[in-house]
Amino acid sequence: MTAFAIETNGLGKTFRSFWSGREVRAVDGISLQVEKGTTYGLLGPNGAGKTTTVKMLLSAVHPTSGSAHIFGRNAALPEARRHIGYLPENHRFPTYLTGYGMLDFYGALSGMDAAARRRRIPELLAHVGHDDWAEVRLGKYSKGMLQRVVLAQSLMHDPQLLILDEPSDGVDPVGRRQIREILQSLEQRGVTIFVNSHLLAEVEAFCRDVAILHKGKIVLQGKVRDLTAGKGYRLSVAADIPEKLRQSLLTGAAAFAPRETFLDIQFHERSAANAAIDLLRAEHIEIEALTPTTSTLEDVFIRSVDAQ
Repeated sequence: MTAFAIETNGLGKTFRSFWSGREVRAVDGISLQVEKGTTYGLLGPNGAGKTTTVKMLLSAVHPTSGSAHIFGRNAALPEARRHIGYLPENHRFPTYLTGYGMLDFYGALSGMDAAARRRRIPELLAHVGHDDWAEVRLGKYSKGMLQRVVLAQSLMHDPQLLILDEPSDGVDPVGRRQIREILQSLEQRGVTIFVNSHLLAEVEAFCRDVAILHKGKIVLQGKVRDLTAGKGYRLSVAADIPEKLRQSLLTGAAAFAPRETFLDIQFHERSAANAAIDLLRAEHIEIEALTPTTSTLEDVFIRSVDAQ
């Protein structure tokens, strides 16, 4: 057994267009490693190849190059996928099934016996906050409720690895928070979570590591805390400083934002922030605050995609 839950080596997938006959390289030789027990986000704009990558990990689509391994086993082998729970994007379930009935059906498909299903289903419905909705048909569920019961479906057989394709898509802020809390509890139990999403704020709040996919290639990967570190400094001073001093301060600034009583000035370099402080001290102007600032994951994402 390797130290990784997911390991890919030069994974690629080419599709042939039905209309033009031309080949389209949806995923172009990506390599990544997801350690066991971590949360990993796969990011990218629409059409970047995220869902195709997920389908190759699940062997729903076969790669045209490279390989993928799940817990040290080739992902193409059925035994490699026995410990995976999957929440698909744009899922469709029979709306006549109740929440309990849906979990019972998919638990049976995963090989669970009837006694195990009877024990597991009430636990999961309580875990996702659907105790009172067990006998209600799925057609009556809201988008957020349906997303949570589908998450429960992916947990029926107590998987070691969760692969989630846009788990919060279309869910309101309250529902997203509830899903995030459920995933955090799973992370604390040592479950590996692989999230494919374009909701960057959700990924930043939850994932430890990310890879950014663009046009089928990984353009950036690393730990979220490292990728978002070191943006610059924000200096706050009174808004009513002399105009000549204001202009001198703004000369070395990257950006500024006037507020009602304060002026916020952004600097990329520490030396520029120090020069501004020297100017203020020379004029006996009090500094309200000097705050180190960081990039958001959205900043990192936009820079990475625009650079290609």
